[in-house]
Amino acid sequence: MYSGEVTTATGIETLGSDLVVQAARLVRAIRHSVDQPVGVRVLSLLDEFGALSVTELAEIDRCSQPTMSGTVNTLLGNGWVTKESDPQDARRSVVRLTADGAAELRGFRTEVGELIAARFHRSGRYDDASLQLAIDVMRDLLATNDKNTERGIL
Repeated sequence: MYSGEVTTATGIETLGSDLVVQAARLVRAIRHSVDQPVGVRVLSLLDEFGALSVTELAEIDRCSQPTMSGTVNTLLGNGWVTKESDPQDARRSVVRLTADGAAELRGFRTEVGELIAARFHRSGRYDDASLQLAIDVMRDLLATNDKNTERGIL
């Protein structure tokens, strides 16, 4: 665990880069250990942002609109989302998370949480406060919004 002080911009940039690398590695490790339902990222986006159009979902997820349409159709077939006309613009439709979709997302997040908890306890190096600090740092970084970020995403 890092306990020193970084005072140079280069040091902060290096730590920031390492944070992203380690977060990505953690996500990859989780993906290899847990069966991720198709479209769980989309369910997560709808949970975070509320109803969105297919185009907005594609932009946020950085995929093509046809790819997102296919994912949304799969989610519709599972009953995890609905797609309906936007009440403010009938030419546009919005995708909404259903109760079943929210339950599927909760189940996935619970499974991931259990996996992280097991890794955390096996390490034996940190207490609960350490994990809470890591979560607080990530939340603060994600909440920081400037002109170069869209929807709070880096």
